[in-house]
Amino acid sequence: MAYREEFEQGAKSVPEGVGDASGRQAGQGAPEAAAPPKAKKGLGKKPLILAVLAGALAFGGYEGHEWWTNGRFMVSTEDAYVQADITILSAKVSGHVQSVAVTNNQSVKAGDLIAKIDDGDYRFALQSAKDKLATQQSAVTRIGRQIEAGRASVAQAQAQIAAAKAEAERAESDYSRQQQLARSDFTSRAALENAKAARDRFQANVQSAEAAFAAARANVDVLAAQQNEAQRVAAEEQTSVEKAERDLTFTEIRAPADGVIGNKAMEVGTYVQPGARLAALVPMTSVHVDANFKETQLASLKVGQKVRIEVDAFPDADVIGTVESVSPASGAVFSLLPPENATGNFTKIVQRVPVRVSVNPEIVQQGILRPGLSVVVDVDTRTSADGEKTASLKE
Repeated sequence: MAYREEFEQGAKSVPEGVGDASGRQAGQGAPEAAAPPKAKKGLGKKPLILAVLAGALAFGGYEGHEWWTNGRFMVSTEDAYVQADITILSAKVSGHVQSVAVTNNQSVKAGDLIAKIDDGDYRFALQSAKDKLATQQSAVTRIGRQIEAGRASVAQAQAQIAAAKAEAERAESDYSRQQQLARSDFTSRAALENAKAARDRFQANVQSAEAAFAAARANVDVLAAQQNEAQRVAAEEQTSVEKAERDLTFTEIRAPADGVIGNKAMEVGTYVQPGARLAALVPMTSVHVDANFKETQLASLKVGQKVRIEVDAFPDADVIGTVESVSPASGAVFSLLPPENATGNFTKIVQRVPVRVSVNPEIVQQGILRPGLSVVVDVDTRTSADGEKTASLKE
């Protein structure tokens, strides 16, 4: 069409009366140039379209086969993260930090020194408690000696009772003889009265000796009670000593388990209070995955099923795990402000339930999984509760 329009415009631009070499005037029946033959449209695109269709069919067939053989048995979620049983190291006594033995990202073993708090005051407190305990133990020993003396007094009083009874019996015999002699008028009345007075005096001596014996025994009982009280006070002082020793040990903060130090919040000279956060200890051996599955996915999940874990930070890592446990409630229930659905306005929202996935110990030992990393979890529902597959898992 563009060629024809250009040709017609060229013919119109020739003045009338002017002809070509054959004497024909322009514009008078000039024969039109023969148009070139048109090529058939679409013949060159058919092979490309057929190739695209063939590739699409092949890809669709492959994906369909994969879904039928594997995909329909997999339960997946991207709402999954690496977690660990992180231990927060805190102070149990107050004081200034004297030294810090670790840095962030440093690996430590159980029992390694993390930091040390100035222990001067705690050493003085321990020595004071020991001195009080020694004083109280001396009091217990002194009362014990008094008890021994009191028991000797009891024995002496008992002997005096025997002597007084013997004298009383003799005086009773003398009085009886004086009475017989007085009936026969062989003795004077004064002798009889003297014998009677001697008898009464010795009987009183017996009562006095018995009272002294009772007093001596009571004194021993009192001393025994005082010793028991002193021993209890000594036990309290011993407890104070043990507490002072315990407080002294708390001035050294040590790692409770193997792990890596992170989030260190202390330096030399920092004053810390009991409960103050000093650092975090991440035990790499307790690394696991918490996957939050939708409630509609829980029906096919069972403990013991095999799990393939894709770590975003390490896309080439082949991490295998096992479903360890399922949370007893959804995450919304354990939130600080759980939702209240018994209201006038209600919108149903699919809830998620945390599922704990244990990781292969060999992978855990490599230390490539760090708490907080994002992962994608694929659970193979073809595996039984005892961990044996009922169908092959694609490697």
